[in-house]
Amino acid sequence: MLLDSLDLTADAFAEATGWVAKPEGMCKGDSCVPVPGATSDDGTLDVPAVAERLGMALVADGDAGIWALGPESGGRALTTATVPPIELPDIDGNPFDLTAMHGRKVLLVAWASW
Repeated sequence: MLLDSLDLTADAFAEATGWVAKPEGMCKGDSCVPVPGATSDDGTLDVPAVAERLGMALVADGDAGIWALGPESGGRALTTATVPPIELPDIDGNPFDLTAMHGRKVLLVAWASW
């Protein structure tokens, strides 16, 4: 999720991530993580504190003035092993529909220079 400000309301955070601010902490389904002082009196969240407690990566791009907030990790990078339907170019640049591999184990390797 891309943020142009860290002044995010609890409602906006819940809508984007599924984590709801409750008295017991940030909750999603049956899981609640205590985040003391995360919600201020005006309803905004301390996004860096919440991201740290939930294991969500928060990366700033100072030049662009935006932040990228990643999904909660909880020790695993993925919450499921199900990939949505996607089409990727093969080694020759031809489109390849990943659903053609349905029922088989697939390893996707991604690389970025940054």
